[in-house]
Amino acid sequence: MVVRSRPGLVEVFFTLQGSILPKIVRQVASITAIACLVVAVERHWPQPFPGTEGIGPFTLVGLALSIFLSFRNNTCYDRWWEARKLWGSLIAETRELARLIGVLLPGPDEAATRTASLRRLAGFAHALHARLRGLDEAAAARPWLPDGEGAGLASRASSADAVLTALSADLAAAMRRGALGDILFAQAQARIAALSQIHTSCERIQSTPLPFAYSLLLYRTAWLYCLLLPFGLAASLGWATPVVAALVAYTFFGLDVLGDELEEPFGTEPNDLPLDAMLRMIERIVCDALGEPMPPLLAPEGCVLH
Repeated sequence: MVVRSRPGLVEVFFTLQGSILPKIVRQVASITAIACLVVAVERHWPQPFPGTEGIGPFTLVGLALSIFLSFRNNTCYDRWWEARKLWGSLIAETRELARLIGVLLPGPDEAATRTASLRRLAGFAHALHARLRGLDEAAAARPWLPDGEGAGLASRASSADAVLTALSADLAAAMRRGALGDILFAQAQARIAALSQIHTSCERIQSTPLPFAYSLLLYRTAWLYCLLLPFGLAASLGWATPVVAALVAYTFFGLDVLGDELEEPFGTEPNDLPLDAMLRMIERIVCDALGEPMPPLLAPEGCVLH
């Protein structure tokens, strides 16, 4: 995620860090070149080109395209914002459950269970992080689990869910031996259920993209509009046409690519969620509950917080 202050007047035109321009420079350059060619042709053969009265259709189509692009980007931003709220809830639930485990399982007799349960919270977060990034879940969770427990994770449908199952089993065993009352166990189990719900919701966002036909329709329309726009503007704007065409192409293609980034909030693009930084916060919560040295918070690198 890009983390930087609002740029000044000069930086607005020259800042590339966090800008969508590097990803659409080919499209903008192509439209600009086509616009220059159209204007050059119009200067020699002006008869086939419409005058100012011929730009009406472009105004209507541009307005409709802007509305549809705005709708798509709002939908993509909703996915991004929901994912951010889910990971915020994950941090909050981890903090609350770590506090509960420390309070419900005090004393040296429950030290082993308390330590294993707390470390499983970090193991769950690492497994979920790896699943959303397409990495090896079992390998990500294994360093936080008791020896030998991580070997069987690779055969499970979901390593993150397997870690939560083991956490519930730890607390259930503590309840059976009288170290934890049934009411307190139910409270802890409610927190574990909340973690499972976050897991399911994140998977829903990842596995349910926007309908491809909808995105394809907008992409085709944007290309057709930008390709045909110079023909409607050449007669009235002359050599200013490439500038206007480039600005329109930058806006439409930029919104389209930005929507693509926001649609997949768990990726590694500059505008995606900083999952690594949030995962580090969970590690710090667990280490603090264990009384171990906490790893440092991740800082932005080149104005990007990973």
